[in-house]
Amino acid sequence: MKALFSRMINLGFHKMHRSLLIILGCILLGNLMAQDHLELKWSVEYRADGDPDKPRLAEASVPGAVQLDIAKAEGYAPYYFGENWRDYLWMEDQEFVYVTNFHKPDMKPGERLVFRSLGIDYEFEIILNGRKLLYQEGMFTPVRLDLTDLLNVNNELRIRIFPIPKKHPEPVDRSQASASVKPAVSYGWDWHPRLVPSGIWDDTWLEILPGSYLNEVSVQYTLSEELDKAFIMVEAMGKGLTACSMAWNLADSSGNKVDMGYLKSYMDRGVLYTEIANPELWWPHDHGEPYLYSYTLKLTDQSGKLLQTYSGHMGFRRVKLVMNEGAWSEPEGFPKSRSVAPIQLEINGQKIFCKGSNWVNPEIFPGIITVKRYEELLDRAVEANFNMLRIWGGGIVNKESFYEFCDQKGIMVWQEFPLACNNYEGTPEYLEVLKQESESIIRRIRKHPSLAMWSGGNELFNSWSGMTDQALAIRLLNSQCLELDPYTPFISTSPLMGMGHGHYVFRDQETGEEVYSTMLRAHNTAYTEFGMPGPSPVEILETIIPDSELWPPLPGTSWESHHAYNAWVGDTWLMMDMIEGYFGRAAKLDELVEMGQLLQSEGYKAIYEEARRQKPYCSMALNWCYNEPWPTAANNSIINWPNLPKPAFYAVRDACRPVLVSARNYKLTWMRGEEFSCQLWILNDQYRTLDPGMVKATLMAGKKVLELDSWVFGNVESNSNLEGPVLKVELPHWQSDGFTLHLEVLGHPEYTSEYTFLLSD
Repeated sequence: MKALFSRMINLGFHKMHRSLLIILGCILLGNLMAQDHLELKWSVEYRADGDPDKPRLAEASVPGAVQLDIAKAEGYAPYYFGENWRDYLWMEDQEFVYVTNFHKPDMKPGERLVFRSLGIDYEFEIILNGRKLLYQEGMFTPVRLDLTDLLNVNNELRIRIFPIPKKHPEPVDRSQASASVKPAVSYGWDWHPRLVPSGIWDDTWLEILPGSYLNEVSVQYTLSEELDKAFIMVEAMGKGLTACSMAWNLADSSGNKVDMGYLKSYMDRGVLYTEIANPELWWPHDHGEPYLYSYTLKLTDQSGKLLQTYSGHMGFRRVKLVMNEGAWSEPEGFPKSRSVAPIQLEINGQKIFCKGSNWVNPEIFPGIITVKRYEELLDRAVEANFNMLRIWGGGIVNKESFYEFCDQKGIMVWQEFPLACNNYEGTPEYLEVLKQESESIIRRIRKHPSLAMWSGGNELFNSWSGMTDQALAIRLLNSQCLELDPYTPFISTSPLMGMGHGHYVFRDQETGEEVYSTMLRAHNTAYTEFGMPGPSPVEILETIIPDSELWPPLPGTSWESHHAYNAWVGDTWLMMDMIEGYFGRAAKLDELVEMGQLLQSEGYKAIYEEARRQKPYCSMALNWCYNEPWPTAANNSIINWPNLPKPAFYAVRDACRPVLVSARNYKLTWMRGEEFSCQLWILNDQYRTLDPGMVKATLMAGKKVLELDSWVFGNVESNSNLEGPVLKVELPHWQSDGFTLHLEVLGHPEYTSEYTFLLSD
């Protein structure tokens, strides 16, 4: 076994025995305990707009953002209200300096004082007592500096933050981010204002370490072909390890020990090869238990004194991207070089239909994202029956607690690198930073069992980006993933051939086609972005739009700054004319909001359920988008900032249930006396066969009820859909403005579905 692992390491895992499938679970800079953490009190030095020659000092929150510290010191109003975000724009081209002073701590002989930061945004220098220790570009590469031999009795530590990177001064848009690895979203998007954060955005501290210490621990494993054995390699690196003992302990979810051993050390590296039989497997929450093991690695000196304890968790799973069923037949003609890209996710040998959303930054300023915010939003994702989140490439790579919660809650993560909608040209300077940043990202995240796939970035292979798979940035990212995490799937970008991005409105503004017919024509292996706009609730709007502008909504006001107008194509995202075209003119704001939210709910329901009906050729349905980083006036999100579900959230939740009775509908508005029709389906994503049953279909308008028909269905096969009959009936001349279709599976109220339609003369 040791020889096998050594051979795997020497060959970079590229040539391994066919009976084994490797899954990496590398742990880097994890939960090290038994050392002293020293908190630092920070200030930020800046030169205010209009008074550039006179430096000012503000109290700084770390982690945080310099913009928020300066806004507090200068008495700025909240950036999310009205046009206040414009007051922050002058900070883009400024330099800032974080300053902290500390006394040399009492340390025992041989101990070391180390400065640690998990994230500084974006280009910076670190200076101790006037001596520059580090220059770095990149916010995702952690900092670790041994200060011990440079300490005075009293010390000053300064972090100089350079102005935000801009490839060119004009145009002032996201293309300015195309020469850096800074997330492009903050340069301005159709749902994100132009607010570009800077500063210390992740945990930062001083720590006292023993003379012998660990600074890197990785756990890698392979699974046998039958998934009944896990072969584990534990590797530790640090300083002064030769004379120390490193004890490994692995426990199951009940705390029972299932494995233990000691790492054999050589120089400053220790390795242990071990195996366990019949490991419990990690599953997405809707297909099994997201089972996690816990482990500890204890470092002791020759006398048996405990120096450090490293703890973490791991989950055993095998993940693949395979060809979608029927995809090999496309294209039909020759010459034929390749078919559509594989996008069917397979976990532990089972094909999974991925239902989820596109995750964006929960805050404009990532430094203020808390563990609690992550947990609340991810609990909502489980409530929505989501089993996957695509971490969109225009935003940040999330903090560590995000991935830990995904591990625990059984949510698969599609992780994109921070490239989006730009031509990242691949100069030597850019590639050097991209290599550094991507290595840091991969090494940190690859340990998580929730990680299901990597992607180079968002919408890179199209006319507005201009990249191809020959772009050096894409080739670099592919090679980085192959070297550092070879058996987690990688795709160059999204979408690829066969995958769908769009559409993003209920009714096309040019053709007039509704989402129902758009989806009936669609033929995609995966719907990895699709949107449906809806206005925010009145209580949100009242906190972001001045009273004088609140009604009626108008372009050129705060409604536009909050993305209700001219955000994307045409009259997006409020689309007031379309809303009133369906419902008539709204007399007040709450009426308009209610109308727009109904369109968003029914539109999302139509897309999710139709995507599921197209299984097995289709394997994913991920809407754009899940959350938002600030309160928009109208957006495609199903959760308003900070964590307020829209009515569409509950419609999507119902459409993503593992099993439901579904109606394929054809339009929203029906005429009185017209023949109404719909087709019934049973959608089953579970790996179990459903028993026969009966569906009862009813139309209801207020208290008036019309029995439509019943459908007696047979067994519904495991992980399969069952196509049912088309039901037809002449609509009564109800005086109601609308009606609902109610579908009930007798004996299974949890499968019930309901759809809303409009009535017209």
